[in-house]
Amino acid sequence: MSVKVISYDLGKPETSQSYAQLIEAIKGLGGWAKPLESFWLVSCEKSCVDIRESLKPYLDSNDRLFVATIPLNAWAAYNLPRDVTDWMNNH
Repeated sequence: MSVKVISYDLGKPETSQSYAQLIEAIKGLGGWAKPLESFWLVSCEKSCVDIRESLKPYLDSNDRLFVATIPLNAWAAYNLPRDVTDWMNNH
């Protein structure tokens, strides 16, 4: 498994009911952590293209999405929740 970063800019606030399905779809990809607003780390075997395609139905035409594979062998953070840094240390 590899860690993917998923980040987006939404035309509406993330708390909008219309994005509940997007958030559930991201959580359904595999183990995840959300270190920042609109920034997710997901451990899964899907390709970046497959993830993009699976999330596109939940996006509006004015939304933006970025998906990439990243190594978590070197990182630095400040003031993140302990459960997030623990997840990052374990992946």
